[in-house]
Amino acid sequence: MTQTAAHTERRHSADHLVRRLADSARLRTGAGSVPDWLAERRRSGTFEVRRIPFAELRQWSFAPGSGNLVHDSGRFFSIEGLRVRRDGAADWVQPIIHQPETGILGILAKEIDGVLHFLMQAKMEPGNIGLFQLGPTVQATRSNYTKVHRGQGTRYLEHFIGQRRGRVLTDALQSEQGDSFLRKRNRNMVVETTEDVEEHPDHRWLTLGQINELLTVDNLVNMDARTVLSCLPLPFADGPDPSAARTTAPTDWEVLSWLTELKTRHERTMTRIPLSQVDGLRRSDDEIGPADGRRASVVAASVVAGNREVTSWTQPLLAARRQGLAALVVRRTEGGVEVLVQGLTQPGTFDTVELAPTVQCVTDGYTGLDDPPPFLDHVLGAPPERVRYTALLSEEGGRFHRRDNHYLVVEADDTFSRKLPPSHRWMPLHQLKRFIALGSHVDVEARTLVACLQSLPPEQGWA
Repeated sequence: MTQTAAHTERRHSADHLVRRLADSARLRTGAGSVPDWLAERRRSGTFEVRRIPFAELRQWSFAPGSGNLVHDSGRFFSIEGLRVRRDGAADWVQPIIHQPETGILGILAKEIDGVLHFLMQAKMEPGNIGLFQLGPTVQATRSNYTKVHRGQGTRYLEHFIGQRRGRVLTDALQSEQGDSFLRKRNRNMVVETTEDVEEHPDHRWLTLGQINELLTVDNLVNMDARTVLSCLPLPFADGPDPSAARTTAPTDWEVLSWLTELKTRHERTMTRIPLSQVDGLRRSDDEIGPADGRRASVVAASVVAGNREVTSWTQPLLAARRQGLAALVVRRTEGGVEVLVQGLTQPGTFDTVELAPTVQCVTDGYTGLDDPPPFLDHVLGAPPERVRYTALLSEEGGRFHRRDNHYLVVEADDTFSRKLPPSHRWMPLHQLKRFIALGSHVDVEARTLVACLQSLPPEQGWA
């Protein structure tokens, strides 16, 4: 096959996938039964999470000397200290989750009655609001799926590792919360199978439209599902109109150059330090947290979960003190939908700066800030007719204790500032999607907002 023929075949294949995703996204009816199913799964077994003193942790302890909170196996994750030095800013120290392994977040797809469906899981996590939320088919750390815990195997894992049985629709390494994880990434995958797949009681086939409908419900679709969904192609857009004026739209190279400039401008040094050397922490029998009440504190939990690979365990969690905000400003142009992103530096990110939402205040909350970020007042003061999406959505329930953020999509009006700070720029939505597909360029809060934007009904014309 010639190079031109191969390119044409890939293009046809990509177009065919977009049409299939669009067909699946149009079928939104039936989503209303999912909350009842999640509640039924919770009632089906014994599930309990309670805060405990650190002394009651099993197989976890504060390491002699460093004071780091570590697992006896040396695997899973640890909670350590991090010192951040950044040009032009004061140094700071904080607790950080160190988990030097790549997990798998995988959604299995299958055509059922001519429509693409996705196998979603009723996923119990100790930090979840409501305990059970809708997660991907497979949501597992490497320690989990290699059975370091000596528990049961991970259901449906065979579709995502080794000799995979189906067609890979998307596959990218993506970051987690850069304010709380040190260089943590997961493999985000969607794999389509043509095999018969048994639907376990903890799993259910749903159309993309049904999942999108559920994204409007507070604290129902978990972070891991949202980040995988954001990697899928836009179902209702084939890209910009080639005849439209695109003088303001940046090329990929221009965006990369802008990011590189921000990375070099915000040079930083991160040093892992013993947790015992993190200054300004108030320590008690059951909590370690900043004395000023900002950032997250470290707590411990005892967990009973009848449907997990291990049915009971204890573990540390990070507990946020304040609810955060992640907001995306969008607009329609002749070339299609554009989104206002920022290049944001966070202490735990892999490469200094990632593309982030217009406003991201998820670490210390978004009220009473000494130095409010650009456009905070604009998104908080947006009238209802300009709000395109709003919901409270939970963050990673396996590491955070009941942490959720307010996710908001706001359409810019005629009064919106035309002058942007150097940290911000407009990008076409389809271009931002390309950067998501590449992996490690777009932070998890921005990926969630893209999934939310894609979830809006197609007649609204936002995806």
